[in-house]
Amino acid sequence: MLGRPSEADRTAGSESDTGPKGRTVIELVIDSIRVSLRHFQRVVILREKEAGRFLPIWIGADVAEAIALRLQDVSVPRPQTHDLLHTMVEELGGTVRSVVVNDLSNDTFFARIRLEQDGRVTEVDSRPSDAIAIAVRARVPIFVEESVLDRAGVVLDAAGEPVEGGDSESRRTRVTQEELRGLSAFTDFVSELDLDDFDQRESP
Repeated sequence: MLGRPSEADRTAGSESDTGPKGRTVIELVIDSIRVSLRHFQRVVILREKEAGRFLPIWIGADVAEAIALRLQDVSVPRPQTHDLLHTMVEELGGTVRSVVVNDLSNDTFFARIRLEQDGRVTEVDSRPSDAIAIAVRARVPIFVEESVLDRAGVVLDAAGEPVEGGDSESRRTRVTQEELRGLSAFTDFVSELDLDDFDQRESP
C-alpha cells in the first residue's frame, strides 16, 4: 500500500470541498512563477480558482524549473525526480488524485499528496513545491485548506499590489500587518521567471 490510509477515503473534486476531519478545501490554479529582483529566490503564485485571492509560496530554483518545464510541455532527455516519482506511483498501481496545502506554521507551508490504490485513498506528507510539481505531471487539482488561505492569502489591486485587509470580512481569521509583510511576495516578486532557454538546456 502506498503511504498511509487517509482519515477520509474520498478525493476532493470541486472548487470548495470537505477534506480530512471535515475541513474545507479550496481549489487553486498556478498563476505564475516569479523571481525576486532583490535576492533572486523563486516563488510560485497560486490563485483561488473562483475568487480573487492569491497564495505565494517560496520554492527552490530546482523545483521552480521542474514546475515550469512541465507547464510549458518542455521535453527532457531523461526523467527528472518528479517525473520518476509520478511514474513509480503509477507502476505500483497507484494514482495521484490531488494535492492539498494543509498547514502553515512559522511561515512554513506543509502539504499532502492524495493517492488512490485498489480503491483506497492514502495521503503522503510533502513540501508544497514537490506536491505542485507532481500535480502538474499528474494533471490533478491543487487545493488549500480554507484556514491556510484565510491566514496567508492576499488580494491584489489593479497594479498588482497587495490590498490591506482584502476580503477580510469573509475570513475567519484576520491577517495582521506583520503576517502580510512576512507572507506576501508581491511587493518583491515583480519579474516572471525566464523560461526561454529551458528547452535548450542539457540534462545533467
